[in-house]
Amino acid sequence: YNLFLISKIAFFHFFLVIGQPAKSKRPKEPGENKIKPINKKVKAKPPKMRERESADSSLKSQSILTQVMDKGHFQKLAATLSLSAGQSIELRCKGSNVTWNYPSYLDTFKDSRLSIKQLDRYGQLILANSTAADTGEYSCWLQLCNGNKCRKDETKTGSTYIFFTDKEELFVPTPSYFEIVYLNPDKPAVIPCRVTTPSAKVTLHREFPAEEIETDGTDIIYDVKKGFVYQHPTSDHKGIVYCKAESQGAPQISIKYHLLYVEVPKGPPSTTIAASSNRAEVSDSVHVICTVLGEPDVDVNFRWQYPGQESERPAIIQNFWRLINRGTGHTTRISKSILLVEDFEARDAGNYICIAQNLHGETTVATRVELN
Repeated sequence: YNLFLISKIAFFHFFLVIGQPAKSKRPKEPGENKIKPINKKVKAKPPKMRERESADSSLKSQSILTQVMDKGHFQKLAATLSLSAGQSIELRCKGSNVTWNYPSYLDTFKDSRLSIKQLDRYGQLILANSTAADTGEYSCWLQLCNGNKCRKDETKTGSTYIFFTDKEELFVPTPSYFEIVYLNPDKPAVIPCRVTTPSAKVTLHREFPAEEIETDGTDIIYDVKKGFVYQHPTSDHKGIVYCKAESQGAPQISIKYHLLYVEVPKGPPSTTIAASSNRAEVSDSVHVICTVLGEPDVDVNFRWQYPGQESERPAIIQNFWRLINRGTGHTTRISKSILLVEDFEARDAGNYICIAQNLHGETTVATRVELN
C-alpha cells in the first residue's frame, strides 16, 4: 500500500511539472498578481476632470440665451449670428424675470413685428419678417428684485449680434440721410456705418478733397458692429465723410457724416444772464436772456424765478439752441432762454433768476430790474 501511494504522488508531480509553462525567475513586483475586477471604471486624471468642470461651468454661464429652431430644437448662440433678411427669429432667455435689449428703433416706431413675453420659466422675444434695419445687438439678463428694487444679475446674461443680410442693403438703413458726429479730444468718435453682411469690404472716404481715408488699425479702426472708430480725434479729422461697401456686386455708398470738432470743458453749464434794460418804465416790455455755451451734444434745461411768478403774472419764455464755430474750427452749442415781460408794472421789479442744468450739474445766475 505504501509503495502504491508513493507511485501515485510521483505521477502527479510529473504531470504538474510537464503540463505547466516554465516560470520566469524574475522576482514579482509587489501587487503584481492582483486580479482587477473586469467591470471597474478607470477614473480620469484629476487635472483633466478640473478642465472639464471648468468648461461645463463656462457653458452654463452662456446658456441663458438660446435660439428656437425647427421641431422644438434649441441652439446656443455664439457672439454673432447671420440670417437672411425676411426670416423670423425666436429667442429665449431662461428665468422668471427677464429683461431684453435690442435695436432701439424697434421701440421708437413701436414695431408690431416685435413680440416680447414673460412666461413661467423663460422670457421670449420673437421678431417676424426681419429687415436689414434689424441688424444689431440682442441681449437679455435676469433681474433680481427685492420689493420694488431690482438689479441686473451679472451671472445670468446672454447676448448675440445678429446680421440680417440683404444684398440690396449692405449698410444698416438709418432714418436720415445726413448725421452729425462730434469729435471730442478726450474720447473716441464713431462713424456708425454698420453693415448687414459681416464679410463686406468697407472703406472710409472724405468728400473734399475726394480721397480714401487710410485705416491703420491704430488711430482709425473698423469695427463691424460699430463702424469706423477714431481713437484720438483731432481738428484735422473734421469734415464730411462717407463709407463704401462691396460684397459680390456693385459697391454701395452710405449716408454722409459731418464731423465737427469740439473742445469745450466738461462741467455744469457756463452761463450768463442779461436784461434788455436794468431800469424800466411802466408799460415797457422787458426781456431777460440766459445764455449757455457748451458741448454740442449735451442738452441744457432752463428754469426761471421772477418777481411776479407767485401772483401768476403772465410771462413768455422761449428756449432755443444752435451750433456755432469758434476759433480754430471748434464747434460749440449756444443755448438760450428768453423771458419776456410785457406791460412792466411795479410788481415786476426785482431779481430775475435763471437756473441752467445739464448732465454735469447746474448753474444759477441772476440780474435785477428796477422800476424808474
